Amino acid sequence: MDTYRSLLRQSGLDPIDARLLLLHVLQRDHAWLISHRDDSADSAHAAAFRQLQARRLAGEPVAYLLGEREFYSRMFRVTPDVLIPRPETELLVELALAHAPQSGTVRALDLGTGSGIVALTLALEQPAWQVDAVDCSPAALTVASDNAQRLGAANVRLRHSDWYGSLASDERFHLIVSNPPYIHASDPHLAQGDLRFEPAGALTDHADGLSCIRAIIDGARHHLLPHGWLLFEHGYDQATECRRLLAQAGFGQVASVSDLAGIERVTLGRLPAG
Repeated sequence: MDTYRSLLRQSGLDPIDARLLLLHVLQRDHAWLISHRDDSADSAHAAAFRQLQARRLAGEPVAYLLGEREFYSRMFRVTPDVLIPRPETELLVELALAHAPQSGTVRALDLGTGSGIVALTLALEQPAWQVDAVDCSPAALTVASDNAQRLGAANVRLRHSDWYGSLASDERFHLIVSNPPYIHASDPHLAQGDLRFEPAGALTDHADGLSCIRAIIDGARHHLLPHGWLLFEHGYDQATECRRLLAQAGFGQVASVSDLAGIERVTLGRLPAG
């Protein structure tokens, strides 16, 4: 009979992936596995692990197999209906927190919320804020709603909308944030790795990678309060054009900020008083 150690060794998976999948099956922590790794594996556990092993070897992302991924030190539920949270998106959250008004009730809008990682993190970090989060995908909003309930984010309102489409014309925010689809339709990465399994509509605009960003910038001029900030994530080679688009739309204090890999990842601008 297999031991837990032999299951891991013979899996053919990355060791970290294999361990995460086995711990998920066992519903145990790493310390337990270390002390029991030479125990005979329960046959039901072994069978369940091999099913996940086969799916991972076929390319399915670990986050979808586990049904969750950590973001900003919190666990979020994820499904194939939403993007897998990535650590570089934490920069968007950090910049939003740093550029928001430091007093009063802040109103923030998250466009294309997906699983809700940005909106819910802002809401949990700042319970006095009122955060609106929109997405055009009902399935994504279901995942975001579940995350809001599980994490206790009571100051978030989830709304079905194609960008600003369902917002009233007089709704204004101190802060608008977004991690929109920004991959060019012809980018070969869409057919590689985890991206093959993620929702295409959340990855690419099926065009030049900038059409959603243009729509977000254009609408932000009508939905930001004076001196409000717009911040959005974009691709590794899009910062220069994003800064140009913001400046062209009349935004000031335009800048791009690099992630930990040194890639310009988030661009932001401030709406003038007038």
